[in-house]
Amino acid sequence: MMDLEEQFGLEHLLFRERRCRVCGRDKDLMNDFYLIRKNKRGNPSGYSYECKVCTVERVVKNRKNKHVFHESYPDW
Repeated sequence: MMDLEEQFGLEHLLFRERRCRVCGRDKDLMNDFYLIRKNKRGNPSGYSYECKVCTVERVVKNRKNKHVFHESYPDW
């Protein structure tokens, strides 16, 4: 018979919520944060500290503008 501690690690019982560093809200760790280290699946250290909503907002805000040249360049 397997020991109960072997089946369930302490990290599975704790750390179900995490506070986002950007918005400061407590959110569900598994659903609202990106898994950034695939080999640590289920471990809280494998998830980012920025929630999915804040990550998408940051990426959209910092996306480069596709229009490199203005209409008046070059003017010759």
